[in-house]
Amino acid sequence: MTPYARRGVHGQTVEALARRILGGRIPEGATLDLVALQSELDVSLTALRESLKVLAAKGMVDARQKRGTFVRARADWNLLDADVLRWQFEGGGRATDADRTLLRNLSEVRAIVEPAAVRLAAERRTDADLAALEAALEAMGEQGSDPGRAVAADLAFHRALLAATHNELLERMEMVIEPGLAHRDRIVHSDPHSEDPVPAHRAVLDAVRDQDPKAAEAAMHALLVQAGRDLERIQRPAGTDHDDTGHDGTGYDGTRHDDTKGTGGK
Repeated sequence: MTPYARRGVHGQTVEALARRILGGRIPEGATLDLVALQSELDVSLTALRESLKVLAAKGMVDARQKRGTFVRARADWNLLDADVLRWQFEGGGRATDADRTLLRNLSEVRAIVEPAAVRLAAERRTDADLAALEAALEAMGEQGSDPGRAVAADLAFHRALLAATHNELLERMEMVIEPGLAHRDRIVHSDPHSEDPVPAHRAVLDAVRDQDPKAAEAAMHALLVQAGRDLERIQRPAGTDHDDTGHDGTGYDGTRHDDTKGTGGK
């Protein structure tokens, strides 16, 4: 589904309602008081109903006779929808427990998808694919201390990798991966002590250029492991001295690791 355009009062109303539901301020199963919401959000009842139609299409709300409009169970929400992902991640700051869970879930998806995708990219890449990857890597090296440019360059690199698979379904995975990757990148790249991401990405590109699927997969695993450790280190509560893994011994990349060494990467 095409991401919802954020325009005008209608777009603001959709996002305000979505964030309240996603954040639990309007809990699952709750029946919405449309009159109260209309007054609180200062919108017309027509605008409010149109906004709820957008959320209904994403599985977040529904309406029934005698019950009215209500929030559906989270299991019914389209959590892979690009807007739903974006609404959960936007807001900045240090991650809440919910953010951490979503980041971990998305990182586990990346750990499954990207190593396999990069194997296909190594087998199928074209000169145009290599040029796109090289341009993204060059931009990554030139971003300096600008977190925004660093995020854009990283997204461009991973988007180009998925495109290099020449698999339409894998290319669409960018809609799932990018919101979480962008949020993770904003956190990591805002830290002045983050490691240089270029070497790990260069290793991936070199293996893709050499058409070496095994080396490409290994390079991507190394990149994801370091990405998980970077985020864990930055978001570790102050004063703790445990290692850079999750409580179960896994990083945000979803892979188990017992040491703290790895190549730089995001």
